[in-house]
Amino acid sequence: MRRAKITIVGAGNVGATCAHWCAAAELGDIVLVDIPATGDMPKGKALDLMQAGPIAGFDCQITGATDYGPTENSDVVVITAGVARKPGMSRDDLLTTNARIVTEVAEKIRDTSPNAIVIVVSNPLDAMVHRTWQVTGFPHQRVVGQAGVLDTARYRTFIAMELGVSVEDVSAMLMGGHGDTMVPMPSCTSVGGIPVTRLLSREKLDALVERTRHGGAEIVNLLKTGSAYYAPAAATAQMVEAIVRDKKRLIPCAAYCDREYGVGGYYVGVPVVLGRNGVERIIELELDAQEKADFEKSVAAVKQLIDTMNRLMANA
Repeated sequence: MRRAKITIVGAGNVGATCAHWCAAAELGDIVLVDIPATGDMPKGKALDLMQAGPIAGFDCQITGATDYGPTENSDVVVITAGVARKPGMSRDDLLTTNARIVTEVAEKIRDTSPNAIVIVVSNPLDAMVHRTWQVTGFPHQRVVGQAGVLDTARYRTFIAMELGVSVEDVSAMLMGGHGDTMVPMPSCTSVGGIPVTRLLSREKLDALVERTRHGGAEIVNLLKTGSAYYAPAAATAQMVEAIVRDKKRLIPCAAYCDREYGVGGYYVGVPVVLGRNGVERIIELELDAQEKADFEKSVAAVKQLIDTMNRLMANA
């Protein structure tokens, strides 16, 4: 049986760590692509990771590349490429810079792996996944954004820490855009089957939600010279596994919604069934009044972000 071919674009902390998680789980053969200013950095990282196989007990082919030739006919492509916001850089500058990078990557994917399923990790996430879909022209089911898996993992971690229980017993759901406007779903959050509202006060739950919304910034402030990569990479690897092993995982992802939730043609975080064909189904939940209001506010923020990106790219 042919092993899946997984390409990861961007060999920085997130991309390289995603390759590590995918290799350790033997999800397929991996191509790690980057265009470094000098040298053969992705080839070095790929060789180093492959040499861990005999020790860690995994067996897969890991290739480093500085062009897209070795990525041809990939089954799954993960996009982590992009720059972090630098001092003095406006949000529009960051949006334009990363949209240009993602545009170039999406063009290469379209030309070399026309049947791939694409997972976008680059930020600002909601805009970058939309841009990837625009440029590749792929069916929207085959382009999906990684955000909800990470956000939910952070939410579950904070709940487990607060209650002093195993994180494995915490089940949670978040929806909406990735960032400050994400929408917690207390009605879909439980601990060992017990609704979280029976275990935590509303005030405490709100505080944990707020910490989740700023989870990435909290890590940036602690690291000082970088941003989170272990959890984002693990979240992405979980999505890769759902696709290559056809797991039919019901997880929150940034998926294209048209009639669903009345979104009208944008990528937003919603619960989906993720499998061999990408986003195989969007699960429409009945939202209570507060959840609906919060979700609509989040969708409005995503629409504004996309409209800004489209305007900036048209004038670029």
